[in-house]
Amino acid sequence: MPKYGELIKQARKQDNQETINPDSQMSVKPENQIKYKPDSQKTRKPDRIDDQDEDLVNLCVKVPRPLRQHWAAEAKRKGITMTEVIVSALRSEFGEP
Repeated sequence: MPKYGELIKQARKQDNQETINPDSQMSVKPENQIKYKPDSQKTRKPDRIDDQDEDLVNLCVKVPRPLRQHWAAEAKRKGITMTEVIVSALRSEFGEP
């Protein structure tokens, strides 16, 4: 083991000399980094719901998966959210308090 012990000590000595202080390193952001969301990723909040000062709560409705997928695709195609459609339908059926 004595001959390997010297090799290990030399290797450790080299490792200790090569370590870099993380505080001395500068972080650089890529120049081409997107700083804003593209229009396709922006979410539009329903106008009517934003007018209310009340807290928003979750409303859960169980529907078959194929119907939900179809409705989600149609809503996206029309550029509206399913929340807007559901709130509009509930308002027209039951009105507001």
